[in-house]
Amino acid sequence: MDKKNIESIIEAILFANGEPVPLKNIAYAIEKKEDEAKDIIEHIINKYEKEDRGIKIIKIDNSYQMCTNPNYFSYIKSLYAVPQKRTISQTLLETLAIVAYKQPITKSQIEYIRGVSCEHAINSLIKYELIEEKGRLDAIGKPILFGTTDYFLKYFGFSSLDSMPNIDNEEDIKKQVEDEIFNLK
Repeated sequence: MDKKNIESIIEAILFANGEPVPLKNIAYAIEKKEDEAKDIIEHIINKYEKEDRGIKIIKIDNSYQMCTNPNYFSYIKSLYAVPQKRTISQTLLETLAIVAYKQPITKSQIEYIRGVSCEHAINSLIKYELIEEKGRLDAIGKPILFGTTDYFLKYFGFSSLDSMPNIDNEEDIKKQVEDEIFNLK
């Protein structure tokens, strides 16, 4: 297979899937090592950016996904009724910031940091698909551990949790996440 065929195969895989595809799966499909597959994908990403294409490939953790170029959102919006993003209340925002920076974390630990009950906030964030159950803590009662989802990364435009800003205290965390949310509106 030549390089153009391989690029076309990767495009087809990402287009058909619609969800993030792990690099190892792409490498397997094109019969290349992960490093080679990553280089090819990065080449496609750069080519799309250079040509200012209507689609782009984004990296989410160690996976890739094809999506529309946000520069052309207004044109897409004019054709379709676009559902509005949910408004995230201050309570949800504070809880989400704590989960994002302290994960995996239990409900009790979140409540200790916030100083109030967070049952409703956690349930809402799960409903909005911003956090999910990540397992159970090996302690009495086996409390649920919560962490952020891939949708959280997409929503805030992070390629991975490592790309989140470094913040030293909860007040700075809350402010940073709040700024990110208001910049998306």
